[in-house]
Amino acid sequence: MSLETMEPTGEWSGSDDVLDALGREGLTYLVWGGDWCGDCQDQLPTFAAALDAAGVPDDRIEEFALDEDKQGEGVEAYGIEFIPTVVVERDGEEIARFVEEEPEGIAAHLADKIAAESTA
Repeated sequence: MSLETMEPTGEWSGSDDVLDALGREGLTYLVWGGDWCGDCQDQLPTFAAALDAAGVPDDRIEEFALDEDKQGEGVEAYGIEFIPTVVVERDGEEIARFVEEEPEGIAAHLADKIAAESTA
């Protein structure tokens, strides 16, 4: 099931460094949210715009719509407690995670983690 909140709104106006990190080959984005959730409504459209601007193809983005009890596919396996949650994987291994809220937003937060992982 897809999330309406993952429809990009507007154009991405952030840093090219963020787009470079998000658009790296081999990354898969797993997104848990709920269209009923205020945090998801506020944050996911901007994140979707960043993924779109970075050229991330749809087949590398998996969306998991949760009900109001935060139940749904992958919740137990990935330890999802708060939404939105975005997990970034490379070759099936988690390399970055965003949970609910960070000062810099989803795209910038994940880009920092992806860049740090690449230099480790």
